Amino acid sequence: MKTPLIVAMPGNEPLAAAIAGKMATDLGSLETRSFPDGETYLRFQVDPKDRHIILVCTLDRPDPKFIPLMFAADAARELGANKVSLVAPYLCYMRQDKRFQPGEAVTSVSFARMLSASFDALVTVDPHLHRYGSLANIYSIDTAVVHSAPLIAEWIDKNESAPVLIGPDIESEQWVSDVAGRVNAPYRVLRKERLGDRKVEITIPDMQQFRNRTPVLIDDIVSSGRTMIEAARQLRDQGLPAPICIAVHALFSLETQDALLKLAGRVVSSNTVPHPTNEIDVSQAVSAELQRIS
Repeated sequence: MKTPLIVAMPGNEPLAAAIAGKMATDLGSLETRSFPDGETYLRFQVDPKDRHIILVCTLDRPDPKFIPLMFAADAARELGANKVSLVAPYLCYMRQDKRFQPGEAVTSVSFARMLSASFDALVTVDPHLHRYGSLANIYSIDTAVVHSAPLIAEWIDKNESAPVLIGPDIESEQWVSDVAGRVNAPYRVLRKERLGDRKVEITIPDMQQFRNRTPVLIDDIVSSGRTMIEAARQLRDQGLPAPICIAVHALFSLETQDALLKLAGRVVSSNTVPHPTNEIDVSQAVSAELQRIS
């Protein structure tokens, strides 16, 4: 049997190479370009026939990435691949999991149907599950979830001797408590009220007992950065040291990064989304899940 073939969609080459190295498998490539009218040209540079093709495409800012990804999956299958899987370290369209207003698209369900129609399996890292118990609630294909808590705990253990971990809201308590248990540190969870897409209100308990510890703020998705910025500001107002801010998925701009660094001692993320703050590598954990489903 031929070994699996890892193929990066544009912009995903470093992570794809790291995963292929961990799996000791082949690394393929795509030729892609845009025609003058904006349509996509795509060509596999290694023959997919009789191989398990694993496309690597993190799905931050997903709309321009989606059509080329679908073309690649369809071409791989049409060229004879025996299995087509997707590694999407950041999985988009998970927020809209309910129809809040009449006529709204429940995009998490729609997107899951489209991916399930094009792939045989999906590997992702800490998807934003809120009202869904698991990805199986909306995806009809095999799914595997890599949990970042052990990787975050390993990073904290190496870089901070006296942390106090802080989760941004009640939803985060389960996995923040997991990280805290792994590094033998106390934790607290904030109360967050979202007042709009770009406005949040944060309530922080009295943290005076932790003034000799470094706050470590952990969130799964940081996009506008409003939650992190406001939490960091209030912690500094209580006299605590400059916090460390950790994002699993770094969707924030360089301007947001600069704003955070005015309050935080350090801003760190995993490499699920390419970003200057990437310090936590998920490639080993992803490769382990791929080996399980290959």
